[in-house]
Amino acid sequence: MPEFQWEGKTRDGLIKSGVMTATNNKAVTAALRAQAIMPTNVRVKGKDLSEYFEFLKPSVGTKSLVVFTRLFATMIDAGLPLVQCLDILGGQEENPTFKKVILAVKADVEAGSTFAEALGKHPKVFDRLYVSLVGAGEVGGVLDTILNRIAIHLEKAQALKAKVKGALVYPVAVSVVAGGIVVFMLWKVIPVFEKMFADFGGALPAPTQVVVTLSHWVQSYIAYGFFGAIAMVFLLRYIYSTPKGKYFFDSLFLKLPIFGDLLRKVAVARFSRTLSTMLSSGVPILDGLEIVAKSAGNVVVEREVLKAKASIAEGKTIAEPLSESGVFPGMVVQMIAVGEQTGAVDEMLSKIGDFYEAEVDTSVDALTSLLEPIMMVGLGGTVGSLLIAMYLPIFKIAETVG
Repeated sequence: MPEFQWEGKTRDGLIKSGVMTATNNKAVTAALRAQAIMPTNVRVKGKDLSEYFEFLKPSVGTKSLVVFTRLFATMIDAGLPLVQCLDILGGQEENPTFKKVILAVKADVEAGSTFAEALGKHPKVFDRLYVSLVGAGEVGGVLDTILNRIAIHLEKAQALKAKVKGALVYPVAVSVVAGGIVVFMLWKVIPVFEKMFADFGGALPAPTQVVVTLSHWVQSYIAYGFFGAIAMVFLLRYIYSTPKGKYFFDSLFLKLPIFGDLLRKVAVARFSRTLSTMLSSGVPILDGLEIVAKSAGNVVVEREVLKAKASIAEGKTIAEPLSESGVFPGMVVQMIAVGEQTGAVDEMLSKIGDFYEAEVDTSVDALTSLLEPIMMVGLGGTVGSLLIAMYLPIFKIAETVG
């Protein structure tokens, strides 16, 4: 449906304006009059550049989704009708992309769709986990409770993601800066020293000759190196997009010396927290395992979770295939097995999630404190080695003059 830009006056004489999604001008006028607003100008909203170029549209962040979910839960708990909640939240939303999605969901609900079905039409904003939980809340008549659980889950998932990003961004940023400094010195600084040494004549010390040779290579092939690095990035992205390539790299990531253990803990925490939320919300375990597998973020973990789903479909337990995977620690498997025996799998998974989220915190702090001095020493040692190599001939000249 098209969007209309409207302006109007209230009974008190206040001028108001806004955007409304409707079939035509008459529908907008009728809706405004129902709100005691006398329309003075109603026109079709013009399209901006983001309507033509998808990448210009602002994305819907987790923070916006959490705020929407919490407000929605509060309104539902207060007894407001579903359509009115969507109308209020859509009207006050500042993100144009999210605003359009909310109003589209409202229109679908008004047309007779369930809330979960309407959300499912926007997978870029509401993933399968969100839609499935909302569907379970609608069926059970506890939508407000489920929405609060979703908000808590989103907040914890975002916090976990931020911690991992923080651990990975620092070494990458320092490495990029160090590489840039070294390349700049070899490209611009070393040639100045080389010209000065050539004027003095004589043979250069071995370390200096190595640095000068590297400088020649950088000056001759810097353009090829730049485009080669870009091509390598695209090639790796293409390989990672293939099923075999993704499985290879995801397996490799889990085997890395320091980061592998961190990524394994993140995967266990995400698996436990997500499955616990779904089971406690009334989602069937087979559906829950399939959704958790798709949201695992690692193909190796995804395959093992799908094996657990197949095991349950055959009448077996979750713990047995997980114990054979080599991905999930023995303690996790044993706790899940106890949860299956006592009929409290969701509670046990919640405890596992709490434990491993705390473990991720500890690992990130330890990793950061370990990497910071290593990176500083590495950067200082590299730059210092270049400077020493350049000053060796100067020391030699000074000795000769002396």
